Amino acid sequence: MNAYIFPGQGAQFPGMAKDLYSTSEKAKALLESANEILGFRITDIMFDGTPEELKETKVTQPAIFLHSVVLAMISDDFKPDMVAGHSLGEFSALVANGVLSFEDGLKLVSQRALAMQRACEINPSTMAAILGLEDEKVEEICASIDEVVVAANYNCPGQLVISGSHKGIDLACAAALAAGAKRALPLPVGGAFHSPLMEPAREELEKAIDATQFNAAKCPVYQNVTAKASTDINEIKENLKIQLTAPVRWTQSVQAMVADGATHFTESGPGKVLQGLVKKIHREAEVSSI
Repeated sequence: MNAYIFPGQGAQFPGMAKDLYSTSEKAKALLESANEILGFRITDIMFDGTPEELKETKVTQPAIFLHSVVLAMISDDFKPDMVAGHSLGEFSALVANGVLSFEDGLKLVSQRALAMQRACEINPSTMAAILGLEDEKVEEICASIDEVVVAANYNCPGQLVISGSHKGIDLACAAALAAGAKRALPLPVGGAFHSPLMEPAREELEKAIDATQFNAAKCPVYQNVTAKASTDINEIKENLKIQLTAPVRWTQSVQAMVADGATHFTESGPGKVLQGLVKKIHREAEVSSI
């Protein structure tokens, strides 16, 4: 069975999707419609912008979404048996399996990015990657600290990203190293994504999701919040609403897809980060890019 997976924030690079725009009329039409929907020429920044310009909140998330979704939409071989996306990538996955239209998916991603930026301004905060410790040990460390700090991204065995206040992250990193972690790396992000500190963004996005049309799924989506397959529209909607304050259970999602018969994972979007994570989670899996 074929699983299609969609990357999240951090996968952007200067020149992204430029080749698609110049070689595919369908891709060009989709990207031009995105410029109109967003109200600015995001393609100019994607194709010719600097890494700093691509990191702007209003640009990063829509840019990755666009690259990922356009790749899937112009591919003749895109026939998924199941889909999943890492954080932001879940919105790409929901467009790919027909639950969201291209326009509605892009609007939600843009609203999500701006809501997250506002939440970061309300609650200055950050994230860090803990390498080389068991998930349970990292969870235990987070629970022992008298600050907001939680497990945020279960990326693969031995790689868990934590999220919280600056003080909480500093304390947790020190405790993780003392407990035998190979590394504790602060991440260059604007805030504590997938933590309780994103509550203002969650509330804002919930209203946008409620106002959006959701359609029948063409195949199951394995959502970050539950790491389980779903085709139920109401369930998909509710899980999407709480995604910003809940952890990304990527390890568990890949394990569930494998258990349900996935043998080949195809990454649709910029970069190959998810392919690497899949191989660390399930060594026998076949991986590729569109």
